Amino acid sequence: MGMIDAEDVRRIALSFPETVEKEAWSIPTFRVAGKMYVTIPDDQTSFAVRCPRLEREELIAAEPEKFWVPPHEASSAWVRVRLAALEGLDELRDILVDSWRQAAPDRLAEDHPDLRPGGAAG
Repeated sequence: MGMIDAEDVRRIALSFPETVEKEAWSIPTFRVAGKMYVTIPDDQTSFAVRCPRLEREELIAAEPEKFWVPPHEASSAWVRVRLAALEGLDELRDILVDSWRQAAPDRLAEDHPDLRPGGAAG
């Protein structure tokens, strides 16, 4: 398996229910029910996902080579993930599913109990 890249992020994100891709700030963003849950910044070496701030600090402390936050996003509830640091597509999917579940309306999340971190990859 080659390096995970922005196309893998796009393919997996678009496989989730009711996800649409929409360009914003000249970059691809992915939304469920109108709420953004993934963006792929310009350089395409990373992606950003929703992440509660408390959890984010723990992630960054545990794996600073994988997770970080640019200064201008410090007050947001988002975290950046370096593609090169991911262990594989399952990990990528888990991170994306977690963000999707935070943005998806309850009814949609409830309709898709299989869509959870650690669930079987589609």
